[in-house]
Parts: sequence; structure tokens; C-alpha cells
Amino acid sequence: MSAPATEAESAPPGAASDPDVDAAAPAEIAPSEAPPAKVPAPDPALAAPAEPAPTDPLNRLTRFLIDGGPAIWAIAALAVLTLALILWKAWRFFLAGAWSRGAAFRAAEAWQAGDADTALALLKGRKGTRSRLTRAAIEARLSLDEPAAREEVTRAARRRLGELSTGLRALELIATIAPLLGLLGTVLGMIEAFQTLQSAGSRADPSQLAGGIWEALLTTAAGMAVAIPASAALTWFESVRDSIRGDMEDIAARIFIAAPPAPREAPNMARAAAE
Repeated sequence: MSAPATEAESAPPGAASDPDVDAAAPAEIAPSEAPPAKVPAPDPALAAPAEPAPTDPLNRLTRFLIDGGPAIWAIAALAVLTLALILWKAWRFFLAGAWSRGAAFRAAEAWQAGDADTALALLKGRKGTRSRLTRAAIEARLSLDEPAAREEVTRAARRRLGELSTGLRALELIATIAPLLGLLGTVLGMIEAFQTLQSAGSRADPSQLAGGIWEALLTTAAGMAVAIPASAALTWFESVRDSIRGDMEDIAARIFIAAPPAPREAPNMARAAAE
């Protein structure tokens, strides 16, 4: 039996392989070496990571002011003014002796006991509202008749209460207009959100509307956050002022009910009433 013919031997005559032709012929590409299919490029808007929420308090505050619009800036100014008024009024009440009442009542008791000199000595150097009014009332009783003394004490009491009331109207105004400014900012933000939704047409995204609404509601929350402390401080200051007014009325009544000593010159009366 003869061996099988090889490929070269079985080829027909004249069909000998040409090295040049074989080199020029493209080599058959194996399936494993085929180029990979094209993958569509990702959308940059989808591929970009979401912006993380600011965690730094300063950044959060800045973002809050930007999202709130002009109304939030006005409310922020009211917040600073409210804090300044509260601190200023608390300091003025402290200087006016709003929480110290002992000297004035001891002087009134000394006057009722008929010791005018001791009463005036107890009030010497005192700058509190109660003490100053008590000194003015005692000196008026010593140098004026009763009708004139009552007029003088009434005038001095009105002046003292007017000093205590300074700044309270501003707090009342802030407590009133801060929520209104917040509501105005919310209404303007809602208008802008619905305009954006209308311009989007059928391609509107509900998340856009939701984002516009919560940003608009920021101003309402900010307005309430300013109005509540202002209203609470106003109520507290008014209660302290009313307490001082009641003490002044009580002291004046004690001084005018008690029988006064013989009238004498009171050179410091006018100065005490004017202080």
C-alpha cells in the first residue's frame, strides 16, 4: 500500500505556490482576534456623579441664602437686627435695675415710718428706675403741695416707662413682618417653579417641581424662625416693664398715703426728676 499523497504532491501541475502571492494574500482572521463591538459612550449627565450635599455649616448657610432668593436676604437682615435688639434691651433693662427692687421698697418703708432722711440715704447713688422714681416722689412731697407733687411724679413715671419701652415697637414690627416676608418669598418661588414646569411642556419632570417647591418653602420657615424669638422676647420685655410699672405705682401710692413731714427745700428734686 502506498502512502497518501501530500498537499504539494496532489496539487495540479503549474499550481505551485508563489511565495510573493502568499505573502500578499491577507491572512485569515481567527474568530478570537475579531475587533470588539462598539459600546455607546455614556451620557455625561448620567455618568457624572451627583453633587454631594454640603456638610460644612458655612457652605450649607451659603446654599440656603442662594436658594432662598432676595426674600431670604431680607429675613437674614431682620434676624441680625432682632438679635441686636434683644441683647441691647436686655442690657438696658439690667442697667435700669429691672431685677433689683429692694432699695426702693426699703426707702418707701422708711418714708412711711416718718424717716425721710433715711429714705433718701437709701436711694443715694441708685440708678435703677424704681429708685430714681422713689427719690423724685419723696423730694416732690417734701417741697411741693400734694397736687403739684402728683403731677411731678406722674411726669417722671411716664418718662421712665418711655425709656423702658424704647425698641419694643421695633421687635413687634419684626415679629409681624418676618412671616409675611417669608410668605412672599414662598409665593414668588412657587410662581417660578410653575413657570419652569410650564416651559418644559410634556417633558416636565415632577422632581423639578418638587425641588422648586421645597426651595420656595425655605423662606416661610426662615420667616417663622425670626418671628418666633422676636415675639417671645417682646412678650418677656413687656412683662418686665409691666412689673416695673406696678412697683412704681405701689411705691408712689405708699409715699402719697403716708403723712409727710413738714415741707422743706429739696434742691435736688429737679435734678433727680430729670435724670
